[in-house]
Amino acid sequence: MSGLIGKKIGMTSIFDENGKNIPCTVIEAGPCIVTQVRTEEVDGYKAIQLGFDDATEKSATKADLGHAKKAGTSVKRKIVEFKGFDEEYKLGDAITVEHFIEGEFVDIAGISKGKGFQGVVKRHGFGGVGQATHGQHNRLRAPGSIGAASYPARVFKGMKMAGRTGGDRVNVENLRVLKIVADKNLLVVKGCVPGHKNSYVIIQK
Repeated sequence: MSGLIGKKIGMTSIFDENGKNIPCTVIEAGPCIVTQVRTEEVDGYKAIQLGFDDATEKSATKADLGHAKKAGTSVKRKIVEFKGFDEEYKLGDAITVEHFIEGEFVDIAGISKGKGFQGVVKRHGFGGVGQATHGQHNRLRAPGSIGAASYPARVFKGMKMAGRTGGDRVNVENLRVLKIVADKNLLVVKGCVPGHKNSYVIIQK
């Protein structure tokens, strides 16, 4: 699906026409530069590669510098391929936030905040305090029983236990576009978006 690369600015809230307070996320969406055009003849499929957020030449490899020079642009920090654009684009073209329309729905993917090592209550939503789920009744936030008896005499793979949490790619679907501020390249969507402030997100129609 067609879309853009963006950067999560943060959360705020706005009032709708009925006076209801709606939590929303502000994203800096674009402008994204076309750094490569994939074609059926050369690549076997049709897609557009977009670059976002200028990087310093000092931190770039020679391959990155050559790739950017061919497109007539500066080196980009984030590069993503998109399919499904109806319009024809060529190298160096800029796609802005106006690619989206107020009121439409988008899917947004990003890397969730890393939480470090967490227990089963936070990581998997176990009952914890006051319940006797999983055979647990007197140790508050412990997982309880994690296996059977002498057979199978082992813990099955995939058992929900404590461990590293967060830092995964999360895709949130059907977020409504509440507002577009074209002169500042801002996209305001209803609800929350994965990732910390200033993290990159991929917005798809």
